[in-house]
Amino acid sequence: MSMSITSTYAGEHAGQYISPALLSGSTLANGGVTILPNVKFKQVIKKLSTDTIVKDASCDYTDVGNVTVTERIISPEQQQVNVTLCKSDFISDWHALEMGFSSHNELPKTFSDYLIGYISAKVADRTERSLWSGDTSTSGQFDGITKIVSTDAGLPSGQEIAGATVTSANVIAQLGSIVDAIPSTLYGKEDLFIYVSQNIARAYVRALGGFQSTTLQNVAGTENVGIASAGGNGYGGNGTMWYQNGGLSFDGVKMFVANGLADNDAIATTKDNLFFGTGLLSDHNLVKIIDTSETLGDDNVRVVMRFSAGAQIGNIEDIVTYGITNSAN
Repeated sequence: MSMSITSTYAGEHAGQYISPALLSGSTLANGGVTILPNVKFKQVIKKLSTDTIVKDASCDYTDVGNVTVTERIISPEQQQVNVTLCKSDFISDWHALEMGFSSHNELPKTFSDYLIGYISAKVADRTERSLWSGDTSTSGQFDGITKIVSTDAGLPSGQEIAGATVTSANVIAQLGSIVDAIPSTLYGKEDLFIYVSQNIARAYVRALGGFQSTTLQNVAGTENVGIASAGGNGYGGNGTMWYQNGGLSFDGVKMFVANGLADNDAIATTKDNLFFGTGLLSDHNLVKIIDTSETLGDDNVRVVMRFSAGAQIGNIEDIVTYGITNSAN
C-alpha cells in the first residue's frame, strides 16, 4: 500500500503540537511546577528577602529593616527532533485505530496526526526526565532541578538529607526525615509538596497496605527466630487494595510523584519555587511532517520539531533535598 503525506505543520499551527509534547509529561501536565511560557531568550526570576521590618509604632516615619532583591535567570535551551520513520511500520497501527480497534476516545484523523502524537509522547517523556534529572552536558537535555540544587552552596546543611535505598520497611522513617527538615516558614503552606520518585511512592503505598513482614529475634537480640506479620490490614483495613491511584500525603504534607526524579531521590518545597520555562508560543516553535517518497523514492517520512525548555528554582533556602549530594557544600 502506498500513502503520500502532503501536509506540513509549521508557523502558527506549531503550538498545537508542541504544547502536548512539552506539557503532557506528568509534572507539567499535573501542575507540579510553575510554567513560564513565551521565554524567547532569558527571563529574570526576582528573589526578595527582608530582615526585621516590624517595629513599635510612633508618630514619626522611621525607615527600618533591609530589603534585598536578588535574581535568578532561566534560559531555555533550544532543542530539536529530527526523526526518519518508515511509513509501513506505522500505517497498520493507524488503520487499526481508524477502524475502531482501540479503547481511545480521540483517534487521529490523519496519518500525520498519528505520527505527531507518537513523537510528542517521546518528547514529553524526555522533557519530564530532563526537568528533574537532566544535565545540559548530555545532548537533548537541559539542567534539571536536581542538578541545580546539587550545585548551589546556599542550601542549608540541615536541609540536605542523606538518602538510602527506600523500601516499604524504611519509607516511613525516610519521609519523616524530610518533613522534619522542612523550614517552619514553609510547613503548612498550601502549595508545599514532597516531590518523590516512583520507587519511593510505591514503597509508601505498600507500607500503608500493611502485611509487612518483620524478622523476630530472641530476647538477647542475637538470633533470628522467625518471621511475623506486622502492620495489620493497612490503611482503612483494606490491605494492599487500599490505594486507587489517588493523592498521597505524609504528616499533612502533600506528595507529588515526579516521574523524572531518579530512584531514591526526593525534594520538598513549594510549587511556586520551581520553574519550567519554554518558548512554547514563540516563533522558535516548528513542527513539520516531510514525506520524502516523492523526492527520494523511498517510503519514509521525516518528523522535525524545534522548541526550547529549561528549569530553574527560586529560593534555595526553601528547599529540602533527599538523596541528592550537594557538591558545593
